[in-house]
Amino acid sequence: MDIDVRVEDGCAVVEVRDDGVGGADAAQGSGLRGLNDRVGALDGELDIDSARGAGTTVRARLPLPEPADGRRPSVTGA
Repeated sequence: MDIDVRVEDGCAVVEVRDDGVGGADAAQGSGLRGLNDRVGALDGELDIDSARGAGTTVRARLPLPEPADGRRPSVTGA
């Protein structure tokens, strides 16, 4: 599993990838549907790419508030 967090175009972007069997479907079950609801409540977007046999990538884009000093935060990976 790979996890990537970054700031991009005024949004926090969180991406989780695995190399499993794929086939994840937000319409089935409540896990991804609940995550989609929570991301939507923050005016964000959730994308799911999960072709059968090719693993799954879940990407959330969450808008960041404009800071009072006008500077955008940065996230650096380790």
